[in-house]
Amino acid sequence: MKRVLSPEEIPADVIEKAEAWQARRRNFDPAREAATLYAILQAVRAVPENEWDERNSLQRILLRYPKQNRELYSKANLVAGYRHLVAEGDIEADPVLEKRIRMKPMRTQSGVAPVTVLTAPAGCPGKCIFCPDDWRMPKSYIYDEPGCQRAERDGFDPFKQTLGRIQSFESIGHDASKVELLILGGTWSAYSRDYREWFVQRCFDAMNAAGDPSLATSVSLAEAQERNVTARHRNVGLVVETRPDWITPEEIVHLRKLGVTKVQIGVQSLDDNILALNKRGHDVEAVRRALGLLRTAGFKLHLHWMPNLYGATPETDRADFARLFSDPAIRPDELKIYPCSLIAGTELYERYLAGEYRPYSEEELVALLADVKPTIPPYTRVNRLFRDIPAHHIQAGVKLSNLRQIVQEELARRGQRCGCIRCHEIRRREVRLDQLELRVYSYTTDLTQEHFLHFVTNQSHPEPGLIAGFLRLSLPNHERVGSRAFLPEIAGHAMIREVHVYGPALRIGAESNGQPQHAGLGTQLIEAARRISREAGFRRISVIAATGTQAYYAARGFERGELYMSGDTA
Repeated sequence: MKRVLSPEEIPADVIEKAEAWQARRRNFDPAREAATLYAILQAVRAVPENEWDERNSLQRILLRYPKQNRELYSKANLVAGYRHLVAEGDIEADPVLEKRIRMKPMRTQSGVAPVTVLTAPAGCPGKCIFCPDDWRMPKSYIYDEPGCQRAERDGFDPFKQTLGRIQSFESIGHDASKVELLILGGTWSAYSRDYREWFVQRCFDAMNAAGDPSLATSVSLAEAQERNVTARHRNVGLVVETRPDWITPEEIVHLRKLGVTKVQIGVQSLDDNILALNKRGHDVEAVRRALGLLRTAGFKLHLHWMPNLYGATPETDRADFARLFSDPAIRPDELKIYPCSLIAGTELYERYLAGEYRPYSEEELVALLADVKPTIPPYTRVNRLFRDIPAHHIQAGVKLSNLRQIVQEELARRGQRCGCIRCHEIRRREVRLDQLELRVYSYTTDLTQEHFLHFVTNQSHPEPGLIAGFLRLSLPNHERVGSRAFLPEIAGHAMIREVHVYGPALRIGAESNGQPQHAGLGTQLIEAARRISREAGFRRISVIAATGTQAYYAARGFERGELYMSGDTA
């Protein structure tokens, strides 16, 4: 295995700069510099909308108001100053001003604040030949990936990681009242049940404490979850990652007790020969079985697919990608495309040195991805196109951190466009309700009839076809699913697997002001789902509600059960 730097080996100047930056953030006092901050914010507000340039306008203003040490104020400083001045009554809250000083606006443009935490290093049951095994990290993760560095700094403590990410979002001007919690770290199901329950409980404690420090400790997971129902920072989605061969009915019940709503599954390939060559330890039938259990239980299905595995070619990868959607047992809701990276210390690297494996060239990989992206159906979102592995760990092959951009440019050159949700999201664009229309895309799986209800911009909007919000409705095929014996609570029910409204994340209860969130789209989608379910003969409809969305669904006629919320379709 290629050795990575220990903390003691990190250059002193790097540590010094990082510590100085952290100290400046901690010691900044907006009250002490309120007059200058007021002048800057007034100057920012004074620029007409048609003259505002996100890249240059703010920089020109900041150059006019340097700090005493000649450094420029950061956006985090401006956000802190803005909040102080609003609290003091010196300026009025202004959404346009907030938007102009917010750092990294794309972080919450999907409507939620994604908070990623990492479990502690532990063994993994897998023997995959491509998987790195850094002893400091959960298997498959590498020390100097950005998220891994944060996790190790916090000692893999779930409370510290969660609270730190929420505070980081808010320090740069984002609303983090709606948290999508992603718990990563290899095979979640392989950790002990006690560890998993403790880990999730402490994540909930952190979300609760972010709004009220007195809630930093709970006596049980159930208490932490109950507090979160009305907390200022609510969990609106909980994601874990695992292997298909670890999904059982018993595991699914435990996932729901934890509050999990989405499961990331490392599928990697849908070719049994490729799976065997790469020592995945499961076959395609195990994938089908796992996805069937998860889908009928209402979970969102997020798959990982890896082109350029040992034994694959660009041609076989094109055929393999098509199986993701042609096989009715697969058809994922979300997808991460992780081209296989060649990492020193793996068995795949030894095969590469022996001349038995060849990484794709940039030209081959870009052509492959540009060929498959237009074939993605409108119900699937591609979240990633390349894993965030530092380039110096990749021994050969493609190392591009901007692969998505390059593939998009190739598609533009061809006059094509990706079909996935992400490439059609409305993001930060404003929209009126009369510029939206409801569309329904229906498709079948091996066990269900799925309906993807989505609001898209119509011809009266400057950019028709953009998705402002969607709902995933699953209607079980009774002959194939049976009574869902392991989940009697939802036997015979229609199932809402996801409701998601796009646009910048707005705090709970805030007015929309031209943004899709809080404009009533979610309620309209739920009513449409009720109507479709009723017309299909279903009297009851359930929803796989995250803890922090229970109040939302309760206000729309759903009642809490043991693992789900349910209501009438009438």
